[in-house]
Amino acid sequence: MVQPIGETNDRRMLLRYPGRCRLCGAEMTAGADAIYERDRRTVRCLECTPAHAIQAVAAPSSELWMQRPPEKGVLRLRAPASSVIAEALQVQAAAPARTWVQRFFGRSPLSVESRPWFLGALGELEVARLLDQLGPGWAALHAVPVGTAGSDVDHIVIGPGGVFTINSKFHEGGNVWVASRRLLVNGQRTDHLRNAEYEARRVAKLLTQAARRPVEVTPVIAIVAARRLTIRERPERVIVLNVARLPRWLQSRAAVLAAGDVTDLSVLAAAPATWGNPAIPEPDLVAFAQLRTTVVAARNRRLGWALALMLSPFAMLATLAMGMLTTFG
Repeated sequence: MVQPIGETNDRRMLLRYPGRCRLCGAEMTAGADAIYERDRRTVRCLECTPAHAIQAVAAPSSELWMQRPPEKGVLRLRAPASSVIAEALQVQAAAPARTWVQRFFGRSPLSVESRPWFLGALGELEVARLLDQLGPGWAALHAVPVGTAGSDVDHIVIGPGGVFTINSKFHEGGNVWVASRRLLVNGQRTDHLRNAEYEARRVAKLLTQAARRPVEVTPVIAIVAARRLTIRERPERVIVLNVARLPRWLQSRAAVLAAGDVTDLSVLAAAPATWGNPAIPEPDLVAFAQLRTTVVAARNRRLGWALALMLSPFAMLATLAMGMLTTFG
């Protein structure tokens, strides 16, 4: 029996990742036209959806994600963190395999060289997950390659509030301190502010050329997994905020773009020609998912050993107490 689609929370969209229909189990490839069930966080194919229900949830034709499936290589379907995932896997491929002893005690499979790339990917994936909450009227592109030197922009977001470049920075457990011209991580100076500002200027220049009219771009740095973020003084040109605040902050911006402008700029931003027709390699997302599972399993094993070591003195004391009770009881 086909269940009805919810009146407000279901959305028709082009899948960014492969998926499986919740009702019939059919496999759906990336780019497939499907219904996203926001309350369940699942997808269903159009064949399992009545025609009248599809029309009920269809977004206006002017919205980016309701256009016809784009030609191969268009950037709107590029997976988040594609560039850093590809780099992480390439560097990790040179890492020696762990011995059984290392696996037994939970040593991380990551090499020293691949760890920064792996953590960078986690940051970009978390930002992309939150950007999915923006809803209709907004478009988000991820891992947008620019030029021929292999550089990319973590995220480009276009909506009523304007155009934004978002640079995700994963600093797990770190202390981040921000002043007007400095951003420190655990007391160490970084180039985050300078790089974010340069990135936004570059994107603004290329979008301006493509649109043939001025396009302003706001640089944003989204801090992921930090223990503390202290804004001593807000930078003049770059927005720095905790990643959890990102969707609401974007939605709270005063409207500066009409719906048609958002659509036009989104289409231009999704075209490789806008960025100089860079090469767009596709990462092995399955291999990265497997690596991520292995990293989590190793971490859990280390935590298990740490807990066992913490409890072992208490276990020895309990055994000694039981022995004394048996002897003198």
